[in-house]
Amino acid sequence: AIRFLSKQRPERVRLLGDMLCREDFDLVLLQEVWSEQDYSDLKVKLGSCYPFSHYFRSGVIGSGLCVFSRFPILDTFLYQYSLNGYPYMLQHGDWFCGKSVGLVIIKISGIIFNVYVTHLHAEYCREKDAYLPHRLVQAWELAQFIRHTSKVADVVLLGGDLNMHPEDVGIRLLRGWTGLRDAFVEATHFEVSGRGRVGSQDTPRAPHLPCHLSQGCEDGCTLVPSNCFTVKSELLPFPLGIRIDYILYKAISNYTVKCEELKTTTGAVPGMDIPFSDHEAVMATLHIQRQGQAMDTTFGTAESALADVVTEARTEVGVGLRVAQRQRYSSGRMALLALLLLLLQAAAALGVLLGLDAGQPFPKLSFCLLAFLATGILLLATGLHLFHTMEVKMLHGTEEQMRMVLRALQERP
Repeated sequence: AIRFLSKQRPERVRLLGDMLCREDFDLVLLQEVWSEQDYSDLKVKLGSCYPFSHYFRSGVIGSGLCVFSRFPILDTFLYQYSLNGYPYMLQHGDWFCGKSVGLVIIKISGIIFNVYVTHLHAEYCREKDAYLPHRLVQAWELAQFIRHTSKVADVVLLGGDLNMHPEDVGIRLLRGWTGLRDAFVEATHFEVSGRGRVGSQDTPRAPHLPCHLSQGCEDGCTLVPSNCFTVKSELLPFPLGIRIDYILYKAISNYTVKCEELKTTTGAVPGMDIPFSDHEAVMATLHIQRQGQAMDTTFGTAESALADVVTEARTEVGVGLRVAQRQRYSSGRMALLALLLLLLQAAAALGVLLGLDAGQPFPKLSFCLLAFLATGILLLATGLHLFHTMEVKMLHGTEEQMRMVLRALQERP
């Protein structure tokens, strides 16, 4: 929902508010609400149905994340990912969003819920995914954030646009390291059961959220070619669409969580020719029940399999680290050459002032233009060098964390 850019944005935001007023969700997680005014309008419109809400602010444009709830929000926290693409890739713009994970804590019938909403870096090109190391760092930081902030919770919920296919290493790393379960995989059936309903969706980038209620798209796909706002060329290898939006959950203490039903929207708003978003909404009904004995949910998969996933992720992060090191070296060398050129010009100018020139002064206009060019290159290259230096540090730090986790997994009896 980018102001002035997204097609039919005000109309779609209004339709989204109308639909959320009609539905009986307990919790609504939205992504890509880039305009804070859109959030304010939704908050006013949904105030009677969802009296509690929160908007997560970050970056230049904003995180685009917000939550609406029928139950009181006890606490909130925002964590901004350390890596989020490149500021000079203006056509993608992820860096300016300050991609983050937002946490809201709510209490329902004595049960403490840690609810996380997030939006990871987009893929753009699956064959040559330049952002894979950054998205893996985000997936790792998301998993670590959930692990370290959910220790006192009873139930953990995560909803959002993860921009990863179910078989991708990032989603396997996230699920394996946190023990989160996929609502689509675990769902029992598709009939509406009334309680504990959670809706997660991108709002219109072009658009994203619940439509008329049906079983949903085949294989739970949330980005489908039939949607008029999708880029058809990106989905050519996937004629049925792709599933990149998720509701994940797990119980921490002496509770069990089951997904009774899950569905997605299936296209246009009833009676209209536009959908709410470029993604289909994911809607889940969860059943939470107390049990007698607390469950050990430290690891969601067998530790040997988890070690393989961490190893695979660490390898990809290592590839990104070497690329970042080369980019840091190239930008640093460019900055050094520009600095040398400025020094030579300064020496030539000093020679003219001291009367040491050979009688053929350098043309003043060309001299000034060359100086401005060298200064511009110096500033740009220095900025890129500093950015890639931070990128190297973040990638190296994540690789070290994964190495320590691998050692701990391998040493466990």
